[in-house]
Amino acid sequence: MKELAVDGVPVTVTCRVLKLARQPYYRWLDKPVADAALEEAYRANALFDAHRDDPEFGYRFLADEARGAGAGMAERTAWRICRDNHWWSVFGKKRGRGRKAGPPVHDDLVNRSFTATGPNRLWLADITEHATAEGKLYLLALSMSTGSSCR
Repeated sequence: MKELAVDGVPVTVTCRVLKLARQPYYRWLDKPVADAALEEAYRANALFDAHRDDPEFGYRFLADEARGAGAGMAERTAWRICRDNHWWSVFGKKRGRGRKAGPPVHDDLVNRSFTATGPNRLWLADITEHATAEGKLYLLALSMSTGSSCR
């Protein structure tokens, strides 16, 4: 608007055409960046630096790291800034519980009958692999059927 004032268009006319009040314009002219916005930018920079150093940290640890760097804030503030900037932990978020499983993904092409004719005749097993800091961890579950259907 200063440019228009230099060309001879008064600020009051410009504000009226743009449907702006003059008071906020002059307040912005006096202090273009609010203190709260500046403080928020410092906090966001501290959180970003902490997130870049340790991307596996969640917002609570990021807030602790930012406090250690001199940008004090509440955990809720850190959560809001991280959410707005999409800074999530590399480990992901917890999924909801209590949902029903959907329909089977694949058809049962084998059509095996898992019914034991007697004790110690049918064994079921499942194995899973988990990555840890010390290497892979394998977990094996065994179940012995005693004659009832396992389907």
